[in-house]
Amino acid sequence: MLKHKEILTNWNVITGGPCTGKTTVVNILAQRGYKTTIEHARHYIDTQKINGHTVEEIRQNKKEFQLGVLNMQIEEEATLNVNEQVFLDRALPDAMAYYQFLGLEYDERLISQCNKYCYKHVFILDRLPLMNDYARLEDEQEQIRIHNLIINVYESFPCPIVHVPVLPADERVDFILKNL
Repeated sequence: MLKHKEILTNWNVITGGPCTGKTTVVNILAQRGYKTTIEHARHYIDTQKINGHTVEEIRQNKKEFQLGVLNMQIEEEATLNVNEQVFLDRALPDAMAYYQFLGLEYDERLISQCNKYCYKHVFILDRLPLMNDYARLEDEQEQIRIHNLIINVYESFPCPIVHVPVLPADERVDFILKNL
């Protein structure tokens, strides 16, 4: 099912399960002048909330939710220049981990899109203490399971993986930049 990536990129993925500090790290990278992307799951939830839906309603249809997030991710990655250095707040393979977590079958589009790009580096952030908010509904065990699924998915691709230890946020960014 998984094959060699078709397009080599200069993109670096910042990933990990819920509560790993991805968005904080990406925001610091942006403040330091690096090009970054947003996390699409939270953006999808926010756009649906504007349309009057509750988080529970949005997440109730798991397949529709995952497809909405996937469509946003595909659209954004298609607009990026593969030669430009970009830090992504999650990437397409993250969707595979969430599909596994939710017991959803991969469709051909998900597989083909995940096989499209080879990321320069995949930075997997180690877990921080549990903190839920309006967009995170998983308990700690579910968050650990998602984190491990993300690691397994990225290990199945030929992209270099760097594990980022728990450090103060600025030091995590420094660690990432030293490991480019």
